[in-house]
Amino acid sequence: MDTKYLTKAGLISAIYVVLVAIQIPIGQLAFGPVQLRIAEGLTLLPLLEPAAIPGVFIGCLISNIILVSFSGFGLIDIVGGSLITLVAAYLTSKMPNKILGVLPPVILNGLVVSIWVSYFTNIPYWYTVFGISLGELTSVLVFGNIILIIYKNIFKKRYK
Repeated sequence: MDTKYLTKAGLISAIYVVLVAIQIPIGQLAFGPVQLRIAEGLTLLPLLEPAAIPGVFIGCLISNIILVSFSGFGLIDIVGGSLITLVAAYLTSKMPNKILGVLPPVILNGLVVSIWVSYFTNIPYWYTVFGISLGELTSVLVFGNIILIIYKNIFKKRYK
């Protein structure tokens, strides 16, 4: 790996952590049964930037470690949530366009993260799936597209 790749991954990771940190005062919106984690918009970035795959993973891992004292979801959220973000970022990087690139983070977070969030919050699974999926969809569609536009303008790369 070269320095440029590692620097980009580190910056993306740091941006993820900062975006989650600014949401902490809002409450459970960054980790609860209805999630609108602004940082998840970064999961679209692997469409244009390979360094975003480890970047969002490490950013999510650090964020989940920070959030564990607020959420109470423990190790399952630290490891499981971070791995879901890693897989979603990887699958997004393989998508032919940004419309399909939205699907991996929304589907994986909605169906898998809801398992433990539902368990710990005693909210029925399908309500949790709906809340997390809707928040993820909003985050990826709104913030993800803003991030892609900014990235495209800075680095002059074309959308896939």
